Amino acid sequence: MRLLADENIPRVVVEALRAGGHDVVWVRVEAPGATDLEVARRAAREDRVLLTQDKEFGEIAFRRGLPAGSGVILLRLPQTTPERLARTVASTLAGRADWPGRFSVVDEHHVRMVPLPRKHPR
Repeated sequence: MRLLADENIPRVVVEALRAGGHDVVWVRVEAPGATDLEVARRAAREDRVLLTQDKEFGEIAFRRGLPAGSGVILLRLPQTTPERLARTVASTLAGRADWPGRFSVVDEHHVRMVPLPRKHPR
């Protein structure tokens, strides 16, 4: 899967996803300091699913719109070690293939998904 990892995603998570065969661009390296809107636009432009821990992307996804080719995975997992987070995220993403086109919230018990509106972020 093509992912855009937000700056708040730990390096070990990015590395675990890459090791699992995902194409991951990491904002912390590629565009440090980019605004949330710039990050959302890049995800849309590159048809990448955005992986983040930032709830602000919910507002961007629904008020400004993200196209169906992209998506958002919002991690709402309890504070844990980066290594445990990496294992959890890698196994959760491997467990399904319907991440694009959805706003997904991953918590310790569930994955909730809502289809994204079909317009580009303004």
